[in-house]
Amino acid sequence: MRRTRMPVVVAALLAGTLGLAACGPAPWNDAAQGTPVPSATRTAPIPAPVSNDLSSGSTERELVAGAVSATINYWSTLSMDKWTASALKPVSLSMVTTVTPDDGQKVFLQKATMVAVPGNAATSFEPLAPQIDQSSVTPGYLVLAPYSYSQTFNVGDVPDAATFVTIQFTYDYLVQTTPTSAEYAKQTASDTLTIAIAAAPDAQ
Repeated sequence: MRRTRMPVVVAALLAGTLGLAACGPAPWNDAAQGTPVPSATRTAPIPAPVSNDLSSGSTERELVAGAVSATINYWSTLSMDKWTASALKPVSLSMVTTVTPDDGQKVFLQKATMVAVPGNAATSFEPLAPQIDQSSVTPGYLVLAPYSYSQTFNVGDVPDAATFVTIQFTYDYLVQTTPTSAEYAKQTASDTLTIAIAAAPDAQ
């Protein structure tokens, strides 16, 4: 009698089918079945650093107002990490001038004014009250080299949201028209410093 082998082949096919079923869905079917694909991790934008003209401790500026050239040094006796919103923040300056042409006439500082304007990356706040050093002598403080002018202004409380303060200086000079004249020409120079506001210790 002739025997058939077909049952053996069928049994093998059934075993292969069961084996695939036991292994779960094929990896290439994940996308079709809606398996979520991990997205890239999102990070918050890093805020831009705040510029600070006194980051090195001091800065020197050269200003020109007509015939007057002024060299001004600025610094603070309060370290920058203590320039918090509520601190009393001193800004000191020292100034000396020259005049061109130098025919022997003198240069006097009649008035120095400081206005501090706090702000952050999004807005500017109300300026603080101006601080003015008006000369108590006539026609003013002699600032022609080698004589110099020194003063300290103070920046008071600023809003907690402020990350910097812009300090605007205005200097009004009187220049003799001639070395022996009692007549003067007025010249005005202005300057601006940006100083970072440090976070309060309990906010760090």
